[in-house]
Amino acid sequence: MSEFSKDRHCASDGVPVRVSRIFDSCSDRDCLSSLPVTLSSGALPDNINILRSRCAQVEGVCISVEPVPFDRGFYQIDLTFTFGFELLGYERSCTAPVTLSGTAYATKSCILYGSESSARVFSSADTAPVQPREWVSRDDLPVANVSVLEPIVLETKITSMCPASEGAAVFPEQRGVFVTLGLFSVVELTRPATVMVPALEYSIPRKECCCDTESPCEIFQRLKFPEEEFNPLTIERSERSDDLPEGLS
Repeated sequence: MSEFSKDRHCASDGVPVRVSRIFDSCSDRDCLSSLPVTLSSGALPDNINILRSRCAQVEGVCISVEPVPFDRGFYQIDLTFTFGFELLGYERSCTAPVTLSGTAYATKSCILYGSESSARVFSSADTAPVQPREWVSRDDLPVANVSVLEPIVLETKITSMCPASEGAAVFPEQRGVFVTLGLFSVVELTRPATVMVPALEYSIPRKECCCDTESPCEIFQRLKFPEEEFNPLTIERSERSDDLPEGLS
């Protein structure tokens, strides 16, 4: 191999790259107990006595980052999760269900290290133009990122709530929907930073850009027959499969 070919595959001293550096992170396994569900239809119908959860998902997360007083470099992250539900309501067992939808909220907090910086960064990639002679003021806070899996519904129940009163009027007892969720999440605190990384020279993709003109049946004929789908695993075979290295199961 020529010296030129060898040099082509050697890493250079390093190139500067602008990245979002993770300064601190944490993972949580939260059991969110007895969250009240607000039904889209209003009150729970009187004829519904049994509830089951059909599906649940995280519809959004509101994130707030504030510095911790007297503890420089640390920040409190307040999270408010919005959950959407689709429920099946039954008058009694083995009857046709009624589909209900609702929303629930949950909050949690954590404290992570996010370092300090007094620099102000302006980028040409910003889409919102700054008006002439307009002062832009912002705190140089780190950015919190939250990764979350879809919640696991552990319990769905109907609970009678205490009667409400307003002045001299007393309203009758109402029934409410409550859920208990299991939630896995990861929270990261990041700041933009310029780091040096080793790098090879630019790479040109070797895969050709072409359209597959074969018929769907020809493609299907090349697929491996899914024998494992027709042979359910026993618990012994499943345990042996889990113990094998990846690619040998």
